This record gives sequence, structure tokens and C-alpha cells, in this order.
Amino acid sequence: MKLYYAPGACSLATHILLREAGLPVELEKVDIRNKSTEHGEDWLSLNPKGYVPALRMDDGDILTENLVLHGYIADLKPETKLAPAHGTKARLRQDELAVYVSTEIHKTYGAMFNPAITDEARKGAVDRLNMRYKLIEQLLSDGRTYLTGEQFSTVDAYLFTVTNWANMLKIDLSAFPKLLAYQQRVGSRPAVQASLVAEGLVKAA
Repeated sequence: MKLYYAPGACSLATHILLREAGLPVELEKVDIRNKSTEHGEDWLSLNPKGYVPALRMDDGDILTENLVLHGYIADLKPETKLAPAHGTKARLRQDELAVYVSTEIHKTYGAMFNPAITDEARKGAVDRLNMRYKLIEQLLSDGRTYLTGEQFSTVDAYLFTVTNWANMLKIDLSAFPKLLAYQQRVGSRPAVQASLVAEGLVKAA
């Protein structure tokens, strides 16, 4: 398989999950602005949507969209327990959380990467993030290690990735101490560290 990614983008979650699952993968960095990959492939011919992640599967087909890729990886290696079995209430609850992260947190951060955003619009986006993170803080208030309990799952890779953008965008999350502690826990996992190093986001220890 080959993962098309941009360093630190939402594709980082897929990268983390591939490593958590122990699946061999080739990495291909994408220059979103210039619409090309590091080896000169035409990005839009590979993925007309124009954004990452994209995964070239072993049969050559290209698969896109965060939640689809996350579920695909979990289903390839069910023994890693990155997602509960289909048809269970646990899977429904994890999918529910994943959609929440996608539509309510990821998309809110996305608006703030627009250099033309006004101060008023940015403040509104930060206010919405704070509202959304209140639910996450509440979930973590019972002492659970990860979002769904004690088992690291696909939704943890996703929330970690998008919440990591707060540092880049200078968003203060100090009102959410359990979330910050969670970020540290997830960030210390070997697969997460290896992914961050591979994407050039941190230096190797």
C-alpha cells in the first residue's frame, strides 16, 4: 500500500493507524499547493478531490476520506482492536464519535487555516471549538485512558491529529486539562512517535 500524505495534515491519523496495525506502507508526500507528489506524480489525476489522505490499496485502487480509511485499516487487522466489530453497539458508538470529530472539530479547525479569515470569524471558530471540546472533556472525566475506554482506537488517532493543530494555530486549550493529558498519552505511543518522526514533525529521540 501507499499512503499519500501532507506532513501534519489529517492524513497523519491514517499514518498512525497503519503503524498501529503493523501494516507495511510506502509514504508519498503531496505538495497540495502545486498539485504534485514528491516523485512527480500528478496529484489531481490520482485524487481529483485534491486533498489528503489517499491510500493506494494493494490492488492499485485509490481510497479516500478519513473515516473510510480508518475503518478499512481497522478491518484489515481486527486483532489490533482499532475498532469493534461491525454490527455491535460499541462500533456504533465509536463511529458516532468519529463523525463528531470529523464534522464538529476537524471542520472547525479547517476554517482557521484560511489566511483570509477575519478576527471575528476566527473568534467564532474558537468559540465553537471550545463548545465541542466540552463534550470530549466530559467523556475523559471518568479517568478513561482513551475516548472509548482503555483500548486505543481509530478515533483516538483522529482526535489527536486534529487537536494537534491547536499548537500551530495558537489556540489555548488550557481550559481542558483532561484533553491536554490525553494528547500527551496518545502522543507518547510508539506508533504515534514514529509517524511524527517520519513526517518530519519531531526529531527522532
